Amino acid sequence: MSTNTESPPNLDVLMNVVVRLSVELGSCQIPMRDVMQLSVGSVVRLDKPTNTPVDLYVNNTLVARGEVVAVEDRFAIKIAELLGGVA
Repeated sequence: MSTNTESPPNLDVLMNVVVRLSVELGSCQIPMRDVMQLSVGSVVRLDKPTNTPVDLYVNNTLVARGEVVAVEDRFAIKIAELLGGVA
């Protein structure tokens, strides 16, 4: 086995790979009878307090935490903490 002292392979090919990004505001467990009674205007209480950072996932892997902000007419996430070696 030879040691490769050349520069690392060009990673540009990976920069356009599309990944699934999702944000979890919180979760809860409720009985199915309560789910069946949900309607427009129903409120579902989540397990996270309002001042707790939301979790940001890439392909179902937790990579960051942040806070929900509004940018123009859209919701966005302001990253507060990167996890697990994310540069």
